[in-house]
Order: sequence, then C-alpha cells, then structure tokens
Amino acid sequence: MQESEVHLVNEKIDLSENTCPNREERANGINLYYGKASDLVKDARAGKLKQCDRKFQQTSGCTLNFYLTVRVNTIRDASIIYHAPVGCSCPSLGYREMFQHIPASLGAPDNYDLHWMTTSMNEKDMVYGSTDKLKAAIKEAERRYSPKAIFILTSCASGIIGEDIEGAVNEVQPDTRATIVPIHCEGIRSRLVQTGYDAFWHAILKYLVKEPKKKQKDLVNVASMLSYTWQDRLEIKRLLGRMGLRVNYVPEFASVEQFEQLSEAAVTAPLCPTYTDYLSRGLEQEYGVPYFMYPSPMGFANTDGWLREIAKHTGKEKEAEIVIAEEHKKWDPKLKAIKEEFSKLKPNGEKVEILGALGQGRLLAQVPYFDELGVKSSAAMCQDYDNLILEELEKVLETVGDFNILVNTFQAAEQAHINRRLDPDMTLTCPFQGSSYKRLKGVTRVHALRGDPNLWAQQSAYAGAVAYGNFLLQGFKSTSLQRTMKAKTKDGYRSWYYEQENPIFFIDNDEAVST
Repeated sequence: MQESEVHLVNEKIDLSENTCPNREERANGINLYYGKASDLVKDARAGKLKQCDRKFQQTSGCTLNFYLTVRVNTIRDASIIYHAPVGCSCPSLGYREMFQHIPASLGAPDNYDLHWMTTSMNEKDMVYGSTDKLKAAIKEAERRYSPKAIFILTSCASGIIGEDIEGAVNEVQPDTRATIVPIHCEGIRSRLVQTGYDAFWHAILKYLVKEPKKKQKDLVNVASMLSYTWQDRLEIKRLLGRMGLRVNYVPEFASVEQFEQLSEAAVTAPLCPTYTDYLSRGLEQEYGVPYFMYPSPMGFANTDGWLREIAKHTGKEKEAEIVIAEEHKKWDPKLKAIKEEFSKLKPNGEKVEILGALGQGRLLAQVPYFDELGVKSSAAMCQDYDNLILEELEKVLETVGDFNILVNTFQAAEQAHINRRLDPDMTLTCPFQGSSYKRLKGVTRVHALRGDPNLWAQQSAYAGAVAYGNFLLQGFKSTSLQRTMKAKTKDGYRSWYYEQENPIFFIDNDEAVST
C-alpha cells in the first residue's frame, strides 16, 4: 500500500472488545455496485466506495442466519442458545436434512447430535429485558447436555434492547463447567453477511483458542465454507496427507479441542479468503501462526500455488512438487478434453460466455479457473465487496482482463436484468436461488453445499476442477428445464425494467456508485 493511498483495511484485531467491527467499518464493505471491475478497483483505492440504499429491495442477508447457525450447529461437543424470538432459531431445523446423507464410510462422525435451545424472547422481554432467561438457559443446557462449550447467538431483538450479554455470562461462568462463548451476530448490525463470519471468529479467538502447549509442524488449519462439499474436504485431506501433513478442519464437525489447538498449527490456509481472513489475522497476531490469503485451491494453477504456499511454512517443498507433478500427470489430459469440448460448442472459435453468481472468494478463484477451461466470463455477480480482496482482484484483472461486475446480495430482479441484457451462454446460480432465470440457454448452480457427498459435486483441487468442468458441460447441454420454465412460467418483472440500461436502476444515490 502506498503512503498516499487511503486506509483500506483495519487489520488490527482487538480481543478486549466484545465483538468485531462491521465489515463496512473494517474494510469499506458494500453490497451495491455495477460497473467495470477496473473502475471498482480505482474507486476502492481512492476511498470513493460508499454503502448505498435501494428504493426497492427484495430481500437481504442476515448475519445470524446466513451460514453462521449452520456452522455453529455442527460443532460436535457444544450446545447452542439463541437469545432471540423462537423464529430466529429455525435454521437449526434444517441441519439434519443438509448433512444426513453423508455416510459414516466417508468420515461423518457417528457420535454427533445437535443440541440447541432458544430463550424465546417475547413482547414482555423486549420491555423488561430477558437476561434471567438467558442465565437459566445456560444452566439448563449444561444440565441436559454436559457440553464443553455453550455458544450464545444474539439476535436483532437482544441487540435492539441492549441486553448485557457479557454481564450475564460473567455471572454464571464461574459455576458452569462449559466455556460460554457469546457471538454478537445481530441481524441489524451489518448489511454484509461477512460480518457474521468475523463475529464468529472473534468469539472463537477470544474464548476458545488456548496458548499453544507445543507447535505441531505437520498441522494445517483449514477453515471450511458451507459451499465446499464433503468430497472437497476429503480431497484436500488426501493431497495434504500425501505431503505428510494433517488437516485441522474448523468449524464444521470440529470438536472444541480442535478450536483450542488452532494456535499450535504450522500455518492457516484458506479455502475462502473472505471467510478465513479474521481467524487467520487473529491467530498470527496473538499466537504467531503464519497465514496466507491467496490462492484458494480451485483450478489447476491456484491449487499448485496453494500447495506450494503450505509447503513453505511446513518444510514440505519437495513433497509438494512430487504431489503436483503426479496430480498433473493424472488430471491434465482430462482437463484438456473438457477444454476441447467447450471449444466445439460455439462456431467460428467463439468462446462460451459464463455469468457467475459468486461470493468474493469464488470471484477470485473461479474467474481464472474459467480461463483455464477456455470459457469467457465477461461479467460476474458478487454478493458483496470489501477491500480485503482488493489486491487479489487487481491480480485477477491482470490475468484475465477486465469484466463487468454486479455487487448484489440476493436481489433476483437485478440478477435477472443483467442476465437478460448480457444474454450469456450459461448462468451460474447460488443453490439458494436455483434456476431463477427464465431462459432458453444453459443454467446451473455455481456450487454445491457441504452436505452433498457425490464425487461429481466437488470443486476443489485437481479432481474438483475436472469434476466441475464436466458439471458445467452437463449444465450447458441440459436445456429441458429451461424450455419448461419458458413455456410454463410468466416473467416476474415488467418489460420496462429490462429496458433500463443499469440493473441497479433502483439505487437511491446514483452518484455514489459507478454506472
């Protein structure tokens, strides 16, 4: 960073605070932008990016319920207390459906069960407070489940009335065997769901991670996202195992002891940098655990770089090169065959156009991966943007060239607009959106979910690059769903909206965002 530039990221982590700053404050995060990625970079460097309002908005994310509850739910020897109205705990109901199809033969823990409770805040609690209910819930969780940790998830309701969560925790902790871990994830505190990630890792660093008893030179911390499948998990474990390394996967299906030992690892390696960032910085700051943020193991070149970065910190350079060479020998012909098949899908040497709905981490990893496949991504949709990815976004632009970018959190109308106007050959959608565009061309999901145990759903490393390439080919060729949607459904938006040049037509301040 040059001296003349504005301060882009607050890198200091203050564990004396109850929680983290919002991503808006910490890294100038936004969730509304449309323009060239190069212009986004320039505006970010100049400090011109501003969070804006929409005059019309369909939905939004929630720092409590978007990913966070699923992650905490899967911690094996813990209990969860939602300090919230009962409805805020509904994501816990879906955890069995999400993970029940993973067989024990693939490593799913057979001694795992979910323990969650809610204080069920009501109107009276909103007036008079409900810390007594919270303290009673903590005692009941310990009586019922004897957990090693009790996670308290805050909510809009507890945040609005200013509940003294830490006061309640400090009062009951001396008489509670479990470590109580309050996570400040009120839905109202931030428009960026990534704030929920940071709030979770702040609580882990503050309450669970212990001073290292010893350094484990063969241990690699890997923080896994919901959108990386069980097969991705197994493939990464296999590759690092071939290098003589062990993986400490957190948080999904981790034990409390695994969190305690995060400080003993040789390095923290990213799957999704935007998810891992706060944890990685905190472990280095507090315990000297080195980390790197990029690349992620998606696509061949990025996986090469990922393994080599890990090798630098573990003294496994020779082993890494052996693994890389052998994996390339096995998978290079398969990727080449996929690339050749893509090259035949359009006439006159034209490249297949792909429009992806990507998170920040996948934006950095998948756009170069598309280039490896021989397809073109002249535009991308990104859930949010913050300056944590600024330097890497610049490197992506140097590698693949400029492209349009729509920063957009679950606004289906805006995504339908850019899809209609750009008319790509294939649109990638988040699993939560499904086939949300009325199309005749291809559409498929951009990623699977952790509970998908199928080999064809993996995306990480060399095997995942080949599997996902084949998946995209399948989606490109499967048009029956799109024909059915075209014939059976009405368009959800008026024609005049599609005639507007800008998908963020409803922005409340046109001067705040490049167009």
